[in-house]
Amino acid sequence: MNLPDSVASSITLAAFGLAALAWLLALLADLFLGSALPRLLLAAGCVLAALGALWGLPEGSASQTLLLLGNTPVVFHPDAAALWLMLPALLPAFFAGLLGGTAHARGWAAGAALSLLGALGVYGLQDGASFLIAWEVMGFGGALMLLADHRSVEAGRDNLFMLALLEVGGVALLLAVLMLGPSLAFGTYALQWALWGVASAFFLGLLWLAGFGAKLGLLPFYEWYPGAYGSGSGASGALMSGVVMNAAYFALGRALLQWMGEPPWLAAFGVVVLAVGTFTAILAILYAFQQSDWRRLLAFSSAENAGVAVTALGAALIFRAGGQDALSALAWTVGMLHLMGHSLAKGTLFLSADAAAALQGNHHLRQSAILRHAPLTLGLGAVFGAMSLAAMPPTAGFVSEWYLFQSLFHDFTLKTDGSRIALALAGAGMALTAAIALATMVKLFGVGLLGQNEEHAAQHRKHQTALTPLQRWSVLVTGLAVPAFAVSLVFWLPQMAASAWPAAQAPQQMTHDWLLVPLSAGFAFISPAMLVIVVPLLALIPLALVWGRRRYAVRRAPLWCGGEDYAAHAGATTALSFSNALRVFYNFIYRPRNAVARQFEGKAYFLKELQFDYSQAPLFGPLLFTPSVNTVQWLARKLRFLQNGLMNAYLAYIGVLLLVIFGLVLVWSPG
Repeated sequence: MNLPDSVASSITLAAFGLAALAWLLALLADLFLGSALPRLLLAAGCVLAALGALWGLPEGSASQTLLLLGNTPVVFHPDAAALWLMLPALLPAFFAGLLGGTAHARGWAAGAALSLLGALGVYGLQDGASFLIAWEVMGFGGALMLLADHRSVEAGRDNLFMLALLEVGGVALLLAVLMLGPSLAFGTYALQWALWGVASAFFLGLLWLAGFGAKLGLLPFYEWYPGAYGSGSGASGALMSGVVMNAAYFALGRALLQWMGEPPWLAAFGVVVLAVGTFTAILAILYAFQQSDWRRLLAFSSAENAGVAVTALGAALIFRAGGQDALSALAWTVGMLHLMGHSLAKGTLFLSADAAAALQGNHHLRQSAILRHAPLTLGLGAVFGAMSLAAMPPTAGFVSEWYLFQSLFHDFTLKTDGSRIALALAGAGMALTAAIALATMVKLFGVGLLGQNEEHAAQHRKHQTALTPLQRWSVLVTGLAVPAFAVSLVFWLPQMAASAWPAAQAPQQMTHDWLLVPLSAGFAFISPAMLVIVVPLLALIPLALVWGRRRYAVRRAPLWCGGEDYAAHAGATTALSFSNALRVFYNFIYRPRNAVARQFEGKAYFLKELQFDYSQAPLFGPLLFTPSVNTVQWLARKLRFLQNGLMNAYLAYIGVLLLVIFGLVLVWSPG
């Protein structure tokens, strides 16, 4: 057993051990007690894990052997990159744990505990077998959370679809681990990878990308996001878009930047990763803009931000292939910063979604005068979260996307035209993504929180419950952490040097006194301190205009709509009407399905009510997932005769399968 090298490492490992114990106790308490105790244990575990991460930074923790799996030691060693990605995501996880899921349903805390335990394993375990177990535990915990939130046939179908796609990723990861055998220790993976030929090694990289991409929501896997997230609570979304997503990104970065090495085809593979990230971001934000449900919109937004981070990862691979280690470390650090800030902002808005549901009775994105109930807590926190996801200063999202653009603008340092063109096109894709993200967050905040439609407010007043202090302050605290993250970057960003892959001093060169710079102050710079001063001053301009307008009498009259009073309320801006222009422009992507129902009063020309229903067609479902499901069902019907109930037959099947696996290992072994 390896002993920690320092007191700080000892404290780190002890804190993580106590956090794991707290989450395990939360699981047991939820299964057998079902009181408030599981939520308190979840929150306590998040606090302990945060303390462990703080003590382990900036260098990372020492390794600790937990047990022996055969002859392979199971080692827990969270490095600096894991700790950085884990730390900010634990703040919304803390509040999500305290608040719990829908109506504090039994099973939710158990699912949350499994997700957190699995994520902790993904961050720290150092061998393929235990890592795959932790990965599956993390995915199963998410499904358990979502099912506990909403027990229905539809929710079960959505979660089954999620688990099916995650298992596709799990199979890809299993194949990748088997290809890198016989040693399961991660320390041998780089050497084992180098033994494969070009085609096999490239395929191995695609396996890692697909395996981790299924959890990250990279295309085509992002289509499980809206259904699964939409069936759960905001607390579940805060956990899955924070700790869980960051763990998946960390694992993908470790596979591609630490294990893959620098093969001759690295630039080509980097272009593939860059393209996957860019197209994921564009498609996901396009679908996010059309949603009329808080959770579905934020789910697509999570996939979009995962795509942005993977775009940075692709740029890191391309720069490494071009011999630009400093730029490669810059791009990887930018991807980390983006998901660190995203976990805070998205956690804020998912908690805001639950607050909105408490006030209006559901998660529909509609004008219900929500913000007037808590303007200084819910409003202030949510506006910072929305500003960050819209990449507006002075928030974390603005800083990370500014860094991303500066990284992509360094394409001129590369010698190959293909890589330069790929980075330039990715920059254009990121610009489009940022523009649509801005419109999406304006829609979310403007319609969902600022909307003043009194008819909708009256309809849902009977469902209203007063927000608890915990609901209010959880949104405010996580929301204020978003600009604090950006402003404090000048102090702690240089400490991220140990998390840079490859080892380069890029984080130390990303600050210059009080400025943020992309390696060089002569290339570009921003000042977070100046943004904090200037941005509020700019907000005074519309306030002055409003104040000046009040000095003059304004004639107000009700909107005339055919003499019907209710029509004026029905004519208010909705989530659907807000996004109509973009829906028409990108009709070839959305392929919308419209359904109009009319109710008449007496004669056919006396229209009483008009109901309009809209939905978008999934892009990959009809082309990829539905045929795959149909094929599996057809094979199941054809192979039903194998399930004959004879034990001897089943043992024969197992024997034949083992022989096939043994033969494949002999044939596919490197060298």
